[in-house]
Amino acid sequence: MDIQPLHTRIDKIIQTRFGLVVLEAHYGFPYSDSNLYCLSSNDQVLWKAEKPDPNTLYSRVKLNEDGATLSTYTISGHACDLELKTGKLISQATIK
Repeated sequence: MDIQPLHTRIDKIIQTRFGLVVLEAHYGFPYSDSNLYCLSSNDQVLWKAEKPDPNTLYSRVKLNEDGATLSTYTISGHACDLELKTGKLISQATIK
């Protein structure tokens, strides 16, 4: 499995039934894009995770036990749940 990052370096890969969820390092990643995305078996981007704020990036990701959602954190202090199939935000909270 030789996956090339879009902009920085790959911090984490999670293999799921929908594809490979990839978290790239947020250092140097452009804020105009999402550093959390899902790749198909032929390395095509299936989705890029919806962000709770356009000026943030993801710092952590975990596949939840339900197998249908991801729990994430951003560098701006958001805790979010995402739908695994689409990368859409399900919920978000700000942590201070």
